[in-house]
Amino acid sequence: MKRRAVVILIFLFMKQDAEWFVFKGMETIDSPALVVFPDRVRQNIETAIRLVGDPKRLRPHAKTHKSPELTRLLLEAGIQQFKCSTIAEAEMLAMQGVPDVLLAYQPVGPKIDRFLQLLLTYPDTQFSCLVDNEVTALALLEKANAFRLSISVYLDLDVGMHRTGMEPDEAAVELFLDLNKREGITVKGLHAYDGHIADPDPDLRRQRVEAAFAPVWKMKAILADRGFNHLEIIAGGMPSFPILAGYPDLVCSPGTFVYWDQSYSIKLSDAPFVPAAVVLSRVVSKPGTHRITTDLGHKSIASENSLDKRVHWLNASGLTPVGHSEEHFFFEAEPGTAIKMGELLVGLPWHICPTVALYNKAFTVEDGKISGEWTTLARERKLNL
Repeated sequence: MKRRAVVILIFLFMKQDAEWFVFKGMETIDSPALVVFPDRVRQNIETAIRLVGDPKRLRPHAKTHKSPELTRLLLEAGIQQFKCSTIAEAEMLAMQGVPDVLLAYQPVGPKIDRFLQLLLTYPDTQFSCLVDNEVTALALLEKANAFRLSISVYLDLDVGMHRTGMEPDEAAVELFLDLNKREGITVKGLHAYDGHIADPDPDLRRQRVEAAFAPVWKMKAILADRGFNHLEIIAGGMPSFPILAGYPDLVCSPGTFVYWDQSYSIKLSDAPFVPAAVVLSRVVSKPGTHRITTDLGHKSIASENSLDKRVHWLNASGLTPVGHSEEHFFFEAEPGTAIKMGELLVGLPWHICPTVALYNKAFTVEDGKISGEWTTLARERKLNL
C-alpha cells in the first residue's frame, strides 16, 4: 500500500511538471500574449549561480528580458554586474540601481553622446562599453574629455564569429597598451563573444570553445607580463556557458537562461535550465479541411528561422507550419487532429529574445494563477536619454 502511494505521488508530480504551463484564468487572457513564470525564472537564476560558483562571476545579458522586474530578481540573487546591447537597456538597468553596466556594443555617432549622458545622469552606476579600433576609441575619448568625464572600456575580441572585434593578436595588445597610456580612458579588460559555436554535441562544442579562446589566454599572458595582472575577461554567451563556467578566472555573460527557449532545449542538453516563458495563441480560422490558422503572426513570435523553427506547441501536436504573415500563422493538421475553433494554444518560442521584444508586457503566473504583469521596458529604443 505504501509503495502504491509513492507511485501515485510520483505520477502526480510528473503530471504536474508536464503541465507546468497550465494555470487558472489562462482562458481570460487575450491572445497573442507573453506569459512568464517567476518561480521558474528564480530556479534558472539559482542554477546559473550554482554553475559558476559565485554571483560575482556572472554578468547576465539584459537583451533577453529587458525587464525591470526580472532585473530586480537578479539583484536579489546577489548579481551586481550586467551586460546589455542598447542605451535603453543600459538606462533600464541603472534605473533599478545596478552598480555595474557594460554596454556590449561599440558606440558610434549619436550613440556616443547618449552613452556619455548615461554617465552624467546615473553617477551611482559604473558604465563601460566596447571598442575594437583606435578611431572609435579616440572619438569616444574626445567626447568624454569635452564632458570632463573618464571612461572605462573593454577591448572587444573576435574569436571566430567575425561580427565585431579585433583578432586577439599583437595589434590588439598594442591597442590595449596605447589606450591605457592615455588620460581619461581605462581598458578594464577583454570581451569575447562566441555566438558562432552552438554544436549540440557537448564534447565537440567544448573542443571548439577551447580552440577559439586559446588566443585570448595567450593575449592575457602577454598583458600580464606587461603588468596587467588583474584583467577582467568577459566571455561567451549561452551555448558556451556550461563550458566557460568551469574557468574560474572568467566572468560569464549568458542571457537566454532566465527564460530559456525551444532552440536551446534541443541544442544544449548539458545546460540544466527550464522553460520559464510561453506565448498564448488561439485558432482564429479553419479555412479548409485540415487547415488551422492561429493569431501568432510575425508581430508576436520571432520569425528569423524557418517555419518549423518558430514555435513549439506544448498542448498540441500534428501541426505542420505552411505559412506565416503579419497577424497569422497557419498550419496543416494531420487527419484526426482534434483542434477546435477558438482553442487556446500554448507555445514555447524557438528564439525567446526577439520574441520578448515584440511584447510591451508579460503576464506573470505564480501558484498556478495570474499574479501580475512585468513590463518589457527596454524594448523601446529610447527611455529618457
